[in-house]
Amino acid sequence: MTLERARELLAQHVALGSGYNRNAARLVLAEVQREHGQAAVDALIVELDLATHFGFRPGHPIRI
Repeated sequence: MTLERARELLAQHVALGSGYNRNAARLVLAEVQREHGQAAVDALIVELDLATHFGFRPGHPIRI
């Protein structure tokens, strides 16, 4: 998955904002982590303010 596609998907999940979307966002971040590393995940968390919306924190690996 490209980072641009991940950004689009995460933005959609933020807009909807339910618990199901939190789980879907976690799956997207896990794939980004696998393909691009923790730095890319941290950047997306900060850029899309996922700490506020879903409680994801930079520097913490995404576990499924």
